[in-house]
Amino acid sequence: MGCCEATNPDLQGVVSGPAADPDRTGGGRPDPGAAWNRRTALKTLLGAGVVVAAGGGCGPRPRDGATPLRLAFCGQLLCVVPYEVTRVRGHFADQGFDVELVYTRGGNAAMQALVGGAVDYAGTSFDVALQAAANGAAIRRVASTGRLPLFALAAAPGRAAELDTVSDLEDRTVGISGLGNADHALLLFLLDQAGADAGRVRFAAVGTNLFDALRIGQVDAAMVQEPALSLIIDAGGRELVNFMELEEARRHLGGAYEFMGVAVRAGERDRRLDEMRRLGAALERGLADTRTLPPAAVVAALPAALVAGGDVGQLEAIIERYRLSLYPERVATDLAAAERVVRAQEIAGLLAPGQVELATLVDADALHG
Repeated sequence: MGCCEATNPDLQGVVSGPAADPDRTGGGRPDPGAAWNRRTALKTLLGAGVVVAAGGGCGPRPRDGATPLRLAFCGQLLCVVPYEVTRVRGHFADQGFDVELVYTRGGNAAMQALVGGAVDYAGTSFDVALQAAANGAAIRRVASTGRLPLFALAAAPGRAAELDTVSDLEDRTVGISGLGNADHALLLFLLDQAGADAGRVRFAAVGTNLFDALRIGQVDAAMVQEPALSLIIDAGGRELVNFMELEEARRHLGGAYEFMGVAVRAGERDRRLDEMRRLGAALERGLADTRTLPPAAVVAALPAALVAGGDVGQLEAIIERYRLSLYPERVATDLAAAERVVRAQEIAGLLAPGQVELATLVDADALHG
């Protein structure tokens, strides 16, 4: 359901780890004496191909006695940024943590790693957290690091003059990664907010080749990410709605649309409370750095494998354009933004009304002492 499942299906780095052994470790933590192996790889935003990447390497050395934590998350580059900035700038270390950032094949794999006990925390899109909760996973969402989805609705170069508003999509073909994916649910919510008849829109499940299908006019419009959006505009296409811009989200969706954030196993919530508050404090400082550092410094915080072979200047421009919209100032979850995601999933038929108790899933009190 998350953006990575929708756009990066070739990722290879899936966490594997031992099942939690409550008798040996207490509270369902992974057994530190068991074998724990993983491969980490991801296709980058910049189209650099599949490269190996993992948290570690540059950055301050953990202090003696630091608490080791494993945090798994989806490998979409704009999701990754604040976590790597937090690590490299020393904010995890300042809070007494030795954090291992574990790249996984999308948010679903990160959530599975959390539920299965292989990691301490999982960073995923809110779509993934909702679906996990709907399927019985006992989790709590405790922090937010991204408040907008990483999509834009763009018109094909040959249709730019014909498509002006969301309602113009009626009787048109719109490309999505797959039925039921995050981009499909978001598009249905957009159509509903605009009063457009979704029944008159033809949805083409194109998979990973959305950019090419849009560029050559196989579809009239499509849900794309960066840098595909910039490339389509350069080719003569048109940006209809950019969900990565906060003002656009307010105009078309009614406000922010909860996206990336951190979850913990519900059964460990109370004993990890102080730890979670320190983790939240570290991430909040990392978000501040992500919003204010020169873009070159933000990019420099990323593992070299993530940007190898890519257009670094383009990445810096993308970060400069979107960071104040994408990344919140505080890690507290915006409940209204979360409710919009719930509504989108209900409209898409992915959730039944009332299936997930939002007040239970979103732990609004976890980070407040």
